[in-house]
Amino acid sequence: MTLNIIIIICVLLLLAYIFDLTATKTRIPSVILLLFLGWSVKLLSKQLNFYIPDLEVFLQIFGVLGLILIVLEGALEIEFDRSKFQLIKKTSLISFISLIALSICIAIVFQFFQSGNFRDGLINALPFCVISSAIAIPSVKHLSKYRNEFIIYESSLSDIIGVILFNFLMYNSIVDFLSVAEFTLQLAILAIISFVATIVLSVLMSKIEHRVKFAPIIILLILIYALSEILHLPALVFILVFGLFIGNINRLQQFRYIEKLKPDIIDKEVTKFYELIKETGFIIRAIFFLIFGFIIETSELFNVSTFLLSSIIVALVFIFRIAILKLFKIKLFPLVFISPRGLLTILLFLIIPSEMQIGIVNKSVVLQVIVISTIVMMIGIMLTKRDVSNLVDRDNNASDDFSSTEEIKEN
Repeated sequence: MTLNIIIIICVLLLLAYIFDLTATKTRIPSVILLLFLGWSVKLLSKQLNFYIPDLEVFLQIFGVLGLILIVLEGALEIEFDRSKFQLIKKTSLISFISLIALSICIAIVFQFFQSGNFRDGLINALPFCVISSAIAIPSVKHLSKYRNEFIIYESSLSDIIGVILFNFLMYNSIVDFLSVAEFTLQLAILAIISFVATIVLSVLMSKIEHRVKFAPIIILLILIYALSEILHLPALVFILVFGLFIGNINRLQQFRYIEKLKPDIIDKEVTKFYELIKETGFIIRAIFFLIFGFIIETSELFNVSTFLLSSIIVALVFIFRIAILKLFKIKLFPLVFISPRGLLTILLFLIIPSEMQIGIVNKSVVLQVIVISTIVMMIGIMLTKRDVSNLVDRDNNASDDFSSTEEIKEN
């Protein structure tokens, strides 16, 4: 029995690898195929009377681990220099404005369908407002360098700002000066924790000579994240700061205290660390979406009674997407399509206390919004030509307003 389960897991993960390998050619996001695969395994197991224990308990665990690794991987990929400041500024504003405006609008829709506490409406709306970096980042590898960076920044910041706003609303029944001041203090505390923890972990990376070097660093990252969440601090900020710092350590050598951390050694180790994070992130992400696909009930996926609400939410997502890109004078195609909902939407939905949940917002709505928004992204990606040369990359990006003059000259 044990060997059979091991064989099944290995086969499923190998199929997940094939999906990921062929995604750039087929333009079908691997998450769609993973969900379908997990759902198919469930149907097959029922037909064969093959017992599989309740896997829903593992969904949140793998979701949190996947989120940490995905944001860390995205941060390690980012080359942080002055030429990126404009991009960071724009993506930060886009993420923040989108989250605020869209959550208010969706909360109003919830009020229309089911009257209740507006704060509860905002809490239930926020999971639908966060772009899934778990789906968006792996799906845009074929795009030009700057569009890729735009999605990495935007989706990562959307995750972080979304979690911050969600935690603020969850733990503050009244929004006033005192609650905002207290929350600002929490952010300041986390900034100090992030700085100290990043320095310590960087020293460990350069000092550890044992054959097992990266495992304790990853464990400490997860531990600090978990402790920060328990203290209601926006823990993803720490993950992003750590990734940006060690991923760009070679660009910070002009600072005296950085020299003491032996940046040359850290820079060499970061390459190995990044490869480990990328491989581990793939496995965790694959397991998460396979489990989610497995727990999908056919009746939930094709629930006609929730389809109207799901369609309204998706329509609002893309209406606001068009509006915000127009506002910042960013070329719509293909970025307008890349606004999927996914891992974090599920995680935030699962942790909403029962007393704050709205009856009309159920698993069917969450599932349908994720599937529809991902299919829209898939169609957009399929309609996008692959950048095959530096010349094409330059020409495509020269017209994009989020690319700086320095970036264009570099090409």
